Amino acid sequence: MSTILIVDDDDQLRKSFHKLLTEEGYQVQSAASGEAGLDLLSETVPDLVILDHRLPGMSGLETFQRIHKREPKLPVIVMTAYGTTETAIEATKLGAYDYILKPFDIPETLTVIRQAIEAGRFMRSPVELDASPGESVQEAIIGRSAPMQEVYKAVGRVAPTEATILIRGESGTGKELVARAVYQHSSRADKPFLVINCVAIPETLLESELFGYEKGAFTGASHRRVGKIEQANGGTVFLDEIGDMPLSLQAKILRLLQEKSIEHLGGRDTIPVDVRIIAATNRDLEAAIEQGRFREDLYYRLKVVTIWLPPLRQRSEDILLLAEHFLARYCREVGAENRGLSLKAVERLKQYRWPGNVRELSNTLQKAVIFNRGGRIGSREIIQAIGEEAEEDAQAFTAGEAALREWIRDRIKGDERAENRFDACIDYISSLLISEALNMTGGNRSQAAKLLGMSRPTLHSKIDKYGLKLETSVKENRENGF
Repeated sequence: MSTILIVDDDDQLRKSFHKLLTEEGYQVQSAASGEAGLDLLSETVPDLVILDHRLPGMSGLETFQRIHKREPKLPVIVMTAYGTTETAIEATKLGAYDYILKPFDIPETLTVIRQAIEAGRFMRSPVELDASPGESVQEAIIGRSAPMQEVYKAVGRVAPTEATILIRGESGTGKELVARAVYQHSSRADKPFLVINCVAIPETLLESELFGYEKGAFTGASHRRVGKIEQANGGTVFLDEIGDMPLSLQAKILRLLQEKSIEHLGGRDTIPVDVRIIAATNRDLEAAIEQGRFREDLYYRLKVVTIWLPPLRQRSEDILLLAEHFLARYCREVGAENRGLSLKAVERLKQYRWPGNVRELSNTLQKAVIFNRGGRIGSREIIQAIGEEAEEDAQAFTAGEAALREWIRDRIKGDERAENRFDACIDYISSLLISEALNMTGGNRSQAAKLLGMSRPTLHSKIDKYGLKLETSVKENRENGF
């Protein structure tokens, strides 16, 4: 349960906040002055402080500065009234997480509170690198395979620098954990770390969320608002799913990286900012550039250093280590005795393809602990947690992969032209992919190119290269030599 400290001299407001926040599941402490709030802070550190900017005795701004000096990673939300936002904006520039305006919009206030507590957790909760499964850690990057050793080396080398970082990998591979590990091992570790999910925020709101806005910039902009990038000044901003960012905003991120400055929406003044950008995506950015959906100049600005996270299927030797870690964690959470995994459960875990990667494995072990009725986790609980349909798909995929591997072996053995073996196999598979995509789309080249994630000109050149015909079936194309 998260704890929130309310510092305000208005008795009625403190009571209202106490009622609202306890109903939301928070534990609430309160103080009527900055001095009393600091006394409570010396006894126990909450997860969030909500602080009025006007207080008797010590001012709200001075109180914030003392809190921030003592606990730099403790998020603070400043309360202020309409027309008196300058002090709150100043506090935000000095490191306050955000400010809220009186009278409060309750849903909006609760959203800001949830985001602030999450941001505080990201900053304070350590991400262990290469932790042992038995260690009692909440969040860790676990793996001893060769690909993961390369990830650890990359984090160690790049964290102390100021380099912009692009983290790439499929969904569920742990990109956010790697970003936090870089932040926590950097020289900016005592400064803000803010996460912006470029998909979760609607496109119409993303620009104002990132860059802030001036009063009157759009309908409903009744006051000036500082954006997340300005809030994180001196710290780190993690742009998750940047491959889905609209082109119009990509230009502004490019300017930020090049000139270290931003402009508020509706503003003309250039605002200097000092932030380190870490970006992540599961998209094929090269294909997106070819299709005109991602700026090439931004791509090269982001990939000063690229960290590739391997999918779980490419580091199968880590599956058991991860499973043991998640099993221990979820048993602790529910107060259950950890009796381990049966041999059949281990076999089932290793056989599955894990399309959702580490995130799916974590969810599977959590559900298996819930389904378990005592004793070791068995294959039945694993299958139940994965889902029968997914298990059948995995078995079919495994059978298909086995057949493909058998064909590759035969092809390699049977082709006497050793120097052409690789290219011949790639051409054969490529021709089948294109033929099938054309069959699926009724010969529509634009749709086929979209299915394959390539541009239409690239598709045309490959059709010409392989001599494919739109009305020709996969079987007929195979008979023609492919």
